[in-house]
Amino acid sequence: SCQSRQQVTAPISTIDSTLQTNTTAILESKLSEINAQSGQVIVMEVQTGQIKALVGLTKKDSTNYQPCENFSIWQSTGLMHPISLLAALETGKVKLSDKVDTGNGIYQVQGRELKDHNWHRGGYGEITAQEGLAASSNIAIYKTMEKAFGDNPQTFFDLLANMSYGKPDSINGIASLQPYKITEKNITWNCIGYEQLISPIQVLTFYNAIANNGKMIQPQLYKDSVVVINPQIASRASIDSLKKALVFNVTDGLGQPAKSDKVLVAGMQGTSSLSTNEDSTKDMYAVEFCGYFPTDNPKYSIIVSINKTGLPASGGLMAGDVFRKIIVNLKQN
Repeated sequence: SCQSRQQVTAPISTIDSTLQTNTTAILESKLSEINAQSGQVIVMEVQTGQIKALVGLTKKDSTNYQPCENFSIWQSTGLMHPISLLAALETGKVKLSDKVDTGNGIYQVQGRELKDHNWHRGGYGEITAQEGLAASSNIAIYKTMEKAFGDNPQTFFDLLANMSYGKPDSINGIASLQPYKITEKNITWNCIGYEQLISPIQVLTFYNAIANNGKMIQPQLYKDSVVVINPQIASRASIDSLKKALVFNVTDGLGQPAKSDKVLVAGMQGTSSLSTNEDSTKDMYAVEFCGYFPTDNPKYSIIVSINKTGLPASGGLMAGDVFRKIIVNLKQN
């Protein structure tokens, strides 16, 4: 008769309702301002992986946005540069102070043109790898990769797997999340975020691991014990170098719109084309910003990902601005 009764308790959500409401308002305001199609913001606690805000909005009609649950959206990303740089640093063949010649902003690779966003202004010329990251230079990243992996591109893909890039494959509470996928194995385009499919929460999981000194944590929507995906994605020396570069990007680079006067921020902006239209007015772009704060002892990591049609499209100016406003909000609470 001494049967122990199993107590079934309802899972407790990690979402902070005030932050969720405020983040929704901040995102909706920006989507309206830039006439975007859709957007999402995820705010996560660095140490625990607990998701404090999970906001998705999509255009309902010309003026209104409605909540959208599609957090498993799968697309290329403009936030790959730091991840590729981390892999390159791990080889020991490159460092942030290495000089890279980006020329006039157009570089011929395998019969295709690799361009920097300022190519029509003559490019960046010779810069350091760290400056290349802060300028979102595709050519600087590619040439750094060439130096690190030129003789064996497969090593790059092996390192990405060792670093658990694209994890997790599933998250309780997020429907139909798919495993990260490389659509074509080509280091030239993979290293800048193309020819791969990944969801924003998987990108955030990687950036959160950088904030967490290399420890990758499973994101969670229901309060549970912390699950470690990878105890150390890369060496502390490489992680520390990249963290320094991500701070520099916000203080001196194209990440400046995310800069807060309340707290020191680290992060990266990105813009990627999602369509193959020749007509750039109809082109769909993903504008993104992902980062964490405070830089000395990170508490939160945040990703802002917005899809919009046509130019202008700027990860720093558009998504970075949303990131900054959310930080102000978090600091006030």
